[in-house]
Amino acid sequence: MINIILNGCNGKMGRVITGLVSEDEECRIVAGFDINDNSEYNYPVYSDIFSCKEKADVIIDFSHPSAVDNLLKYAQNTKTPVVVCTTGLSDEQRSNLKTFSKDIPLFFSANMSLGINLLIELSKKAALLLGDDFDIEIIEKHHNQKIDAPSGTALAIADEISDVFSVPKQYEYDRHSKRTKRTKNEIGIHAVRGGTIVGEHEVLFAGHNEVISLSHSAQSKEVFAVGAIRAAKFLSNKAPGYYSMKELVAEIK
Repeated sequence: MINIILNGCNGKMGRVITGLVSEDEECRIVAGFDINDNSEYNYPVYSDIFSCKEKADVIIDFSHPSAVDNLLKYAQNTKTPVVVCTTGLSDEQRSNLKTFSKDIPLFFSANMSLGINLLIELSKKAALLLGDDFDIEIIEKHHNQKIDAPSGTALAIADEISDVFSVPKQYEYDRHSKRTKRTKNEIGIHAVRGGTIVGEHEVLFAGHNEVISLSHSAQSKEVFAVGAIRAAKFLSNKAPGYYSMKELVAEIK
């Protein structure tokens, strides 16, 4: 049995994960962290992360960037593996993940959906095949409560595509103030916010007289929760190091 501590347990994703884990015979949640320490669950909830008395095999984090720093310190102090699912991290926080991974197993992905990570792999293959003959645009759509834009997933897709080219691509976020033609060395990234859209990402490869579109649409937050739980199971017995969906998918293969 894998014992899990859930950071952000009273948030939307925390509630989904709690429901899924309650039906999973391989794992259980032994404690939760949240600024709102009300507990409707069969496990204790702490507002102060360092007050937790329970021991765990892994921590799942679906919280807020402001809560990640203390979480990493707690994980390091207790030598507990941690799956970081929180988006909108600063460049400094992203760098800190690599530093903490020297002491503990740490898993990070900008998007926990296996489908999105398949989209990324397909986009990389398309970019390799199509080269500079096709212009690349990324369009992401999310609900009107999402704070960060563009999404971490859109940036991750752009980064992975850019890595296949010998000259890194420039990211163009907004063209309304530019009166110049599109260059070959750019990736356009566009954010849409509205309604209750869970998450949609589309990668367009626009060439001469043809357009190729790769897309992924999340119909429920459950797809991200499923990925987080799989990552927790994957990480629970790993050595210290930095892990991502690439390693998880490779192990599935």
